[in-house]
Amino acid sequence: MSPYSDGLLQFLDVLPAVVRERLERGDNLDSLIEVVLDYGRPAEARYRDRVERMNDVIVTEHDIDFTQKSIGEFGSDNRAGIERTLHRISAIRNRHDKVIGLTCRVGRALEGTIDIIDDIVRSGESILLLGKPGIGKTTKLREIARVLADEVEKRVVIVDTSNEIAGDGDVPHPGIGAARRMQVRVAAEQHGVMIEAVENHMPEVIVIDEIGNEAEAAAARTIAERGVQLVGTAHGQTLENLMLNPTLADLIGGIQAVTLSDAEAQRRGTQKTVLERKAPPTFDVVIELLDYDRLAVHHNVQKTVDMILRGLPPRPEIRVRTGAGMEIVQNEQTAEVEEPGFNKRFPALARSESAAQARKMPVAAPKESTSTVSSDLANLVKIFPYGIARTRLERAIREKRAPAFVTNDVSQADAVMAIRSTITAKPRKLRDLAGKPINTVVVKSNTFTQIAVALDEIIRQATEGPDYEAKAMQEAQAGIESVMQSGKPFELNPAPATIRKMQHQMAEARRLASESVGDDPNRRLRILPTRLA
Repeated sequence: MSPYSDGLLQFLDVLPAVVRERLERGDNLDSLIEVVLDYGRPAEARYRDRVERMNDVIVTEHDIDFTQKSIGEFGSDNRAGIERTLHRISAIRNRHDKVIGLTCRVGRALEGTIDIIDDIVRSGESILLLGKPGIGKTTKLREIARVLADEVEKRVVIVDTSNEIAGDGDVPHPGIGAARRMQVRVAAEQHGVMIEAVENHMPEVIVIDEIGNEAEAAAARTIAERGVQLVGTAHGQTLENLMLNPTLADLIGGIQAVTLSDAEAQRRGTQKTVLERKAPPTFDVVIELLDYDRLAVHHNVQKTVDMILRGLPPRPEIRVRTGAGMEIVQNEQTAEVEEPGFNKRFPALARSESAAQARKMPVAAPKESTSTVSSDLANLVKIFPYGIARTRLERAIREKRAPAFVTNDVSQADAVMAIRSTITAKPRKLRDLAGKPINTVVVKSNTFTQIAVALDEIIRQATEGPDYEAKAMQEAQAGIESVMQSGKPFELNPAPATIRKMQHQMAEARRLASESVGDDPNRRLRILPTRLA
């Protein structure tokens, strides 16, 4: 492919001569992503795998003025373009509204970039793309529009807020094929143009780049409810990021707090107030772009969100583009999650399981055998949460990669994590439920930090074995003898709070001062030679 294909020659023409010459001398223009021109600083060329800082090329006012005059006018979003190309130039202004910096991004129309999600694109389901800036969301969006318009022969309308999908000028770039493009005069009016596109032009598919506020999220829901296939991008790298964003959470159904009955809370093993999905998601499928050739697919957004809210880790399908084609390296989570109450009241809102199965691609069976999985589970510590927020405990297990899982059956549990107020109010209830004495770790409050510390203690006790306490007390006795003989402080190995308390008491019995030092999980006892009165 020629280094000047797809409008790269026009892109170089708007750059200062000295920057253009430096770029042309290189042999990797195909991987150029953007050029940064900041007043008084060296010019930068950013490639896919590196950044080249031109320390001998200091950007001047003349350089910025030259580029500014070579392109169209900046819009309200401080973006401009080069007509009939996909390139974008974004401005940075000072407090007096003068342009003092430019980010000149190369736009390319690349066919074949959606080959590993071609089956999803043609399925007719609404698709949301997530990923960090510069990873190729807009490039894939452009190719999706072309495939749906030219190959699937659907009526496609692109709502092009910054002219980034179909390029600058009134004639759209051929990279979008037969799709139609609606420009947006002011970025704040994007949600209105989205609704206008549906009402005036009878599209079968609407393509939107950068859904970024509540009004646009509401417009997207309105479009989806009218039976139009929606393809868009949003700010955020993962589905969980989207759930934590109050502005955009409606795209995946929204999150609300629900108060459970005592019986239901006990059955679930959670506190009475839990988080649940508020409504069906706007998008059927969420695709996380992990890299240029690697992505994660959440085929059933409704099911994935419900799993995350229940504390179950999502397991999206990972697709990787290889030299031999596409490889699926991990299957979607198969755990069953109950439908929320509103779906039971209104069955039409529930997802059809047969439709979900029909959509999935045939994949190889997982390599692990049933016996291997059973063996792995047997080696994990089973923790029963008693008055503890189950979702926070499972989050701590995920983040710490602890060899443990949460169980709802206290009789099968290896350990119990309990909140102090519950144990104090009903001290015998836990033993009656378990039918046996059981290792219990108590936390003061339901905060994630305290739950994580308690988890460390449970894992430590399980790892060290039943004689862990005896060993810790023997170590404390040896430390006391050492201090009394040498007159120097002695530090013991890290231990949980319950063990440290007993070690403190041993030192006090021998009339020696002691103190706890360090932070959890490495907090430990230091025995001092100071004599107590």
